[in-house]
Amino acid sequence: MKVKLGQAIKMFFGNSSLEMVYFEAIANALDANAKIININISTKTANITNTLKVEIIDDGEGFTDERYKKFSNLFDVEESSHKGIGRLVFLCYFKKVKVISNYENTMKREFEFNEEFKEENNLVSKVTKKKSGTHFIMSEYTLQKLGKNEYIKCDYLKNRILEEFYSRLFKLKEQRKNITINISTKIDEIDDSATLSLDDIPHFQKVELDSSINLIDKFYLHYFISKIEPLESSLIAAISVDNRTVKVDIIAEENIPSGYEMVFLLFSEYFNGKVYSTRQSLTLTKTELHHIQQIFRKKVSELIEKEIPKIKERNLTTKNNLTKKYPHLSGYFDANNIGYIARNEILKKAQDEFFKAQKEILEATHLTDSQYQKSIEISARALTEYILFRQLTIKKLKSTTKDDSEAELHKLFATMRKEGKFEKDNFVNDLYRNNSWLLDDKYMTYEAILSDRELGELINFITEDENYKDEGRPDIAMVFSNNPSNNKPFDVVIVELKKRGASLEENMTAITQLEKRSRKLMQYYDNQIQRIWYYGIIEFNEELELALSGEYTELYSTGKMYYKETQVAISLSPKKKLPIGVFIWDLDAVIDDADSRNTAFLNLIKNQFLEKIDTPIDVEY
Repeated sequence: MKVKLGQAIKMFFGNSSLEMVYFEAIANALDANAKIININISTKTANITNTLKVEIIDDGEGFTDERYKKFSNLFDVEESSHKGIGRLVFLCYFKKVKVISNYENTMKREFEFNEEFKEENNLVSKVTKKKSGTHFIMSEYTLQKLGKNEYIKCDYLKNRILEEFYSRLFKLKEQRKNITINISTKIDEIDDSATLSLDDIPHFQKVELDSSINLIDKFYLHYFISKIEPLESSLIAAISVDNRTVKVDIIAEENIPSGYEMVFLLFSEYFNGKVYSTRQSLTLTKTELHHIQQIFRKKVSELIEKEIPKIKERNLTTKNNLTKKYPHLSGYFDANNIGYIARNEILKKAQDEFFKAQKEILEATHLTDSQYQKSIEISARALTEYILFRQLTIKKLKSTTKDDSEAELHKLFATMRKEGKFEKDNFVNDLYRNNSWLLDDKYMTYEAILSDRELGELINFITEDENYKDEGRPDIAMVFSNNPSNNKPFDVVIVELKKRGASLEENMTAITQLEKRSRKLMQYYDNQIQRIWYYGIIEFNEELELALSGEYTELYSTGKMYYKETQVAISLSPKKKLPIGVFIWDLDAVIDDADSRNTAFLNLIKNQFLEKIDTPIDVEY
């Protein structure tokens, strides 16, 4: 059966990297019992890839007739640990792959490996006695640029080759064999080199892992932990599969202890053959991989905390900080994995478990005594979560500057325009999009709130007249009712916002805008509307206060607030004026007042909540 190489390349190696070229060549050389492997890379500059040339030379057994036949036929392998397609990766990156191989002392085979390759296209000749070995010459790079410049840098390649072949090199060292991999580069006429030998493989300790995933195969962890330069860190955690190393996510990068080199290699016959043809990922099921990660991480964490005691203290501090910052998730945190998996993942898992508990209670047709107690606890957690969200909003408001636009400031009070309409029937759904509580918690009892919506829409809501048109847009308009039976008459609050750092003239336009809104709304005074409050929220400064002090009265407050009552003409014939009251409120006073209210509530609920939840909840991951 013939295989079209171009199609096979796309099918198997559509998601590869240049590193795999080196890995495949090294794997073939080791299979051929090579002891010395030389990788020579040259190019004019890293940016000019059409000059890239890679030569890989080994002293292995060479392309004997048998080895050449297997090379020529995809999937022709000696054992399950081989996949029979790795060589295709050469053609992902190089159009031309020239192979010169000496074998059996006096035989030489030459051929070119390309998409038109056929088994019979090779030249075999007799030569004088010569040492066996194979020379790959790869040229005519097919891509426009390198995925990473590091792919042609010595130190990087040495580390990646070590990571990929750690388990195999480790076994070779156990067998007291000598392997040397020399890497040399010439880029822009600058030479560099690095050497990887079995001296780079440290002395490992070995422990057996407990696992219920398989009753026959045993799992052994070989590990090495050593102190290095304080500002450096190195971690390899991997599974040995078919003499190659497959990385496993055991410790998030953010949690790797600084100043230590650590290697953890997991061996078991259970992993034999359990890797895809391209060796880029394991064929384990999601459940199997999860179980392997759990037992792997558990043993690794035990070893790290034993060798580096300060890590246990660090993880305990992290746990305490998480509990203080997210008390509503206390007991749902996966304590065994704190300090090892990423912090965001710890939070997400805890949040998922919390949602799961909420769902269980909400879907119950009736509550047992234990479920009832649990429902009270979950309610407390949900309330704490909401108060924490409020505190985060306040923190964002405090950090605003004159560089933030008015729209950015506005969004912290309530989402705008298309999504900026909130009605009491959707109160729960809108809870995290509408922050009218910033002005006062009583404003959370609204009939409707319109954020940057047309004034006509507000009047239509109050009068139930769908034809009223007015394109003016109050920043925030709130409607309240003290008569639930017929919703009328209404109380209305109108708010105009100005960004930080606005000029005196821009700030004073807030007053003009409020008076303009009042002329429209006062038409419905003593009919559909019984009371209206007008607020201008702006950043105070000495110039602004001086301008306000002439006509406005400063009110007693924890922050700055000025008030003025004025007459607004709502018609000329007959001439009619109505009184309105305008409050000008310092933005920082609004924020500080909201912070005081929320902090008091937060401290109370935290203390009460954490006292009741001292015992962790059993959570399985």
